[in-house]
Amino acid sequence: MRINRLIVMVSGGGTNLQALIDACELGTIPAIIAGVISSSKDAYALTRAKNAGIPTIVLSKKHFDSVQAHEQAVIEAIESFEGQAVVLAGYMSILGSNIVNRFSIINVHPALIPSFCGKGYYGRYVHQAVLDYGAKLSGATVHFVDEGTDTGPIIMQKSVPVQQDDTAETLAARVLTVEHEILVKSVSLLCEGRLTLYGRTVIIND
Repeated sequence: MRINRLIVMVSGGGTNLQALIDACELGTIPAIIAGVISSSKDAYALTRAKNAGIPTIVLSKKHFDSVQAHEQAVIEAIESFEGQAVVLAGYMSILGSNIVNRFSIINVHPALIPSFCGKGYYGRYVHQAVLDYGAKLSGATVHFVDEGTDTGPIIMQKSVPVQQDDTAETLAARVLTVEHEILVKSVSLLCEGRLTLYGRTVIIND
């Protein structure tokens, strides 16, 4: 099934969102971003969305009495934007089963899953863990979202070398470049209806 309307969920600066906005404008991704949902009112990603004329909504968990109430608000927002699929682009909150089981959702993670992923592995913590372990390669992964944390079927990965003089910040910058690249490619394939799931294996169709 082809996808024409994407919802992007964000929490921070929104560089991955910007990569998606640019790709949609260029036609690299054959869809529009119909709405942006942020977990924080202070996320610069909201400014990026507004600059591109994309409607936004802030849904912070702290403003809801329960997890279920927040989940329902997210579902209603996605449906109000008439979203057909959801992209997590630096979204720092775990989605519950009600959302995961209702929509097709993909996520980008700044490491090579199944390494350096799961609870607590986000942002700078991922890259520092890679350095502390002494890994020689890192990279990024785009995957479908399931009810676990970074456990869904992998769509695409790309590695980058870890340099001896790297800091968490320099490694993050190198990984971010490939995050943008494979996220745009994966979202494009999703929108073109070219991804098929067999068990845990994602097949890219011609």
